[in-house]
Amino acid sequence: MENRNEEVPMAKSIKELISEEYIKCAKDPVYFFKKYCYIQHPKRGKILFNLFEFQEDVMGEFDKHRFNVILKSRQLGISTLSAGYSLWLMLFHEDKNVLVIATKQEVAKNLVTKVRYMHENLPSWLRGDTEEDNKLSLRLKNGSTIKATSASGDAGRSEALSMLIIDEAGFIKGIDEIWAAAQSTLSTGGKAIVLSTPNGVGNFFHKTWLKGEESDGWNPIKLHWSVHPERNEKWRKEQTQLLGEKMAAQECDCDFISSGYTVVDGQLLKWYEETHVQEPIATGGFDGNYWMWQHPNYTKDYIVVADVARGDGADYSAFHVIDVENVEQVAEYKGKIETKHYGNMLVNVATEWNDALLVIENANIGWAVIQEAIDRNYKNLYYSYKEFGYVDEDIHLQKAYDLKDKSQMVPGFSMTSRTRPLVISKLDTYTRERVPIIRSKRLIDELFTFIWNGSRAEAQQGYNDDLVISFSTSLWVRDTALKLRQQGIELNRRALSLTSKNTGVFKTTPQQAKDSWRMKTGRGDEDLSWLL
Repeated sequence: MENRNEEVPMAKSIKELISEEYIKCAKDPVYFFKKYCYIQHPKRGKILFNLFEFQEDVMGEFDKHRFNVILKSRQLGISTLSAGYSLWLMLFHEDKNVLVIATKQEVAKNLVTKVRYMHENLPSWLRGDTEEDNKLSLRLKNGSTIKATSASGDAGRSEALSMLIIDEAGFIKGIDEIWAAAQSTLSTGGKAIVLSTPNGVGNFFHKTWLKGEESDGWNPIKLHWSVHPERNEKWRKEQTQLLGEKMAAQECDCDFISSGYTVVDGQLLKWYEETHVQEPIATGGFDGNYWMWQHPNYTKDYIVVADVARGDGADYSAFHVIDVENVEQVAEYKGKIETKHYGNMLVNVATEWNDALLVIENANIGWAVIQEAIDRNYKNLYYSYKEFGYVDEDIHLQKAYDLKDKSQMVPGFSMTSRTRPLVISKLDTYTRERVPIIRSKRLIDELFTFIWNGSRAEAQQGYNDDLVISFSTSLWVRDTALKLRQQGIELNRRALSLTSKNTGVFKTTPQQAKDSWRMKTGRGDEDLSWLL
């Protein structure tokens, strides 16, 4: 018999159901996205934001960690995920201030547009009341807001932030200054999401990623293209066809080394690091920054090539000692030293290395160092012609210059707008052929941050290129100035087998081969021994 006294549960009211749903959304952003957030898919149009498993994992990381740095492949929906997280934070918390910074205002505006689109398509009981809604910002009546701005030094400086999103951080110039300004605004406990595809090494994004790998305040999240369940090797090959090999590697593979615009290819630098770089066998100098990988071999010829800095600024004085025949780096210096002491050090080092050809850049402060070498009567100081500045070694051969008459020459190497591109080109050519033997980790580190900035090769902002420039100059001097005595002479056997020979205008005889430092120039025999 039916028990008429048993209570039958009453259907929940709409208000109760809404209250339960609201609480679920407030507690779980993933639930909020999957059930109520709509996004614009490039192919499928308006769809619910059904997160992939890897996106859910990223949301968990956002929730657990204050500072997140995301190294990602292209088109994984991470910007959309960041937009959804921003909206969730704004709707279910009062007075949350979110700032989006990107390379351009248009890029930052796109993320805010995604927030606005999600908000507009929420059910009425979930939507927040708005005070301001435009292309660059959304402000709710609960005091929460999101704004978009382009990258500038004062971005995020003026007000306390609950969350800072930096989109494509690897491509923002001056981002170190932006982050320094933003840190004070995040000091009350604000979060940061820094995301980008890689763009070479040494920039803010790369350094931040390294901090994450070392557990130094940042949580690293790496999202290779293969994490997306709808992508396979066929898709990856299509990206190479569409973008080219280098750009596809940057956009898809999460590889800092393959990305960026280094003058010397990153993979090649990695090869050098793994095969040639060694710890020095000895160190010296007043500061311990003179490194040696060999001791002088008195049967060999060497060149010493120096770049000069003031000694009290941001740049460093640097020089290399190069084995002429093997194109091998045998010693190196990088430090801050007064010009007088530097000049004396260079003369001492060049003398020790078999009275090596001493090449000193003669720009600005370099003259003070050159003067020290002249005052000490160093006999093997490098000179260049006033008129041509060694832009083309063939000019010297064709003009039949008197190489003993230094009245037409100036001491030192002139780094000008004409010679600099040739010096950089020599670095590119030699390293691509894997001719030079590089021993120094310091030099490799500089090469990793020596990039193309438009048409000019230079150190990345915040880095130095002193070792790179002096090393490049040494390759140019070795290959160019020494050609003046190279005709028919087997001095550089290894390098000549790897690089093209220049037959020039001089001819040698068996007798001249025995006396390789004398050549006929049209003015009689000339002694070129001063070059080395």
